[in-house]
Amino acid sequence: MPGLSRRAFLATVGGLAAALQLDPMLVGAALAQAPVPSDAPTTLQRTILQGPVVQGRYRSLTAGPGEPHLPRIDVLGREPGPDRATARRSLFYLGHLSDMHVIDAQSPGRIEPMIVQDHSAWASAFHPQDPLTVHVAGAMAAAVSAARTSAVTGAPLDATVVTGDSADMHSGLELRWYIDVLDGVPVTANSGSPTVYEGLQAWPEVTWAYRPGDPGGGEFGDYGFPRLPDLLAAAIGSPVASPGLPTPWYAVYGNHDTLLLGTFDVSSQFRSMAVGDRKATTWETVAGKALTGYAATGSPVQRFVDAVDTAFGTAPGFRTVTADARRRTFEQRDFMTAHFETTPLPGPVGHGFTRANLDSGQTWWSADPAPHVRMFGLDTCNQVAGPDGAVPDDQFRWLRGELERAGAEQKLCIVASHHNSLTLENRAVRPGGDTQALHGAEEFVDLLLDHPQVVVWLNGHTHLNQILAHTRGTTGFWEVTTASCIDFPQQQQVVELVDNRDGTLSVFTTVLDHAAPVAGGGSSWLDLAATSRELAANDWIENPVFRRGSPLDRNTELLLPAPFDLSTITDAQLEAQRGTATARMLANDARSPR
Repeated sequence: MPGLSRRAFLATVGGLAAALQLDPMLVGAALAQAPVPSDAPTTLQRTILQGPVVQGRYRSLTAGPGEPHLPRIDVLGREPGPDRATARRSLFYLGHLSDMHVIDAQSPGRIEPMIVQDHSAWASAFHPQDPLTVHVAGAMAAAVSAARTSAVTGAPLDATVVTGDSADMHSGLELRWYIDVLDGVPVTANSGSPTVYEGLQAWPEVTWAYRPGDPGGGEFGDYGFPRLPDLLAAAIGSPVASPGLPTPWYAVYGNHDTLLLGTFDVSSQFRSMAVGDRKATTWETVAGKALTGYAATGSPVQRFVDAVDTAFGTAPGFRTVTADARRRTFEQRDFMTAHFETTPLPGPVGHGFTRANLDSGQTWWSADPAPHVRMFGLDTCNQVAGPDGAVPDDQFRWLRGELERAGAEQKLCIVASHHNSLTLENRAVRPGGDTQALHGAEEFVDLLLDHPQVVVWLNGHTHLNQILAHTRGTTGFWEVTTASCIDFPQQQQVVELVDNRDGTLSVFTTVLDHAAPVAGGGSSWLDLAATSRELAANDWIENPVFRRGSPLDRNTELLLPAPFDLSTITDAQLEAQRGTATARMLANDARSPR
């Protein structure tokens, strides 16, 4: 560690070994190694593209060429220095996950049949790959773990942030599965019956869905979706042995973590259905029973009759399934509380949320994942209705004050939220409820532009790779939106802040495919994740290829002026930071088998 003296190096090794209960020789050997850019699998080496037609219109996937980092100077406004690659040093290396959409596909608390009423409007209610979301989440955690050292500088991963939509249908079980997968706790993606798949994809009368045992007789069969008779049994048959994330991770709310299907309030009737033993198979049943609480019509007597019909199964369009109390829908504060029910490593306990958040109900936070970096986790979700968001005035004013303080302390700032600048205009309010102002994208972007220490805004929500430049005069910041784990291309990313030592800073974005093989076909959990990606790539309602974004939205070098004199961050400080990140990963890897 050339930035540290011998005495400081030994002190660093001893302190980290003692704090993390590691062998000092192991820590010392790891910290003594010079950083080397990683050749771990990323889209720098290989991409995954739609392949040839297999049957009907259904396509396989194929490996494509890797994509290099493309420089973008939209914010810098001039050509960068040609020698920056030989001078650069890493300031912070971060994983970015979003829109994991972990799904309990067997739950009665889903409204899949709504796609029959209007597939394009309700496309997120059902996907052919719904039973495989835990497998994809595990494969994505494995990809981040593999990319634990930077392909640009060799720096170790400092942290990861998850920008919302983690639990797809407001289910406490989905919430538990997502946290366990990222913590490295094995998860069997099953609920209800311990041995039988009790979901609509196993039922022959549900011809409007993709039924892997016999896909014929409906649109999915007509399209050419394959017959995979063992898929559902394999999906619930064995644990997903996710390695978990190797470093501390942080989380924020998404609209699916706030509202039903990310759009509706959660009614008491729906809460009862979610933990009950009746699952709807027709859209008329869902609209008339599960969504009754959202209708403005119907007398109290009719609502009572509807509730009795639902509870006792006298209404048509239901199948009996095994009830499971773990499927209960969670309240807003439950989302934060669940993040305290976690393993000590990789940490932190609460994953960004603190005891102060639980005591106050405040759903946003700030954290310093490195000594010279401050990250702000926002809650941009509208709690009344609608998938898009806005920034409430109390949070807006809090962020303004925190950014001013961070600027005075010369912290590089990263803002993390679920919604992006194209979806931050939802000003729906509840009659008689909170009357505070809701700030939209223009005001929010202006706020960030007021503070040049903000270098990148990370978000999701739209399920596609997209990078936008926001500028004012000679300053600005980058907005980086990542794709999702549910829709093709099922990609996420790592982001690195790099000092070019010439008065400029680069933000490198590197897209990750999850760790499953290009083609599935087997029954292992990674093979099932590969099958999920292929099914997602054949979504004919959406445009799966469009979600990849352009090359300028994927592997990039995003240049901008340094917000302050970066030489005030010494090499010794960065070496100590690298040592801490490396030792934490060693401690995480040394955990007993789970």
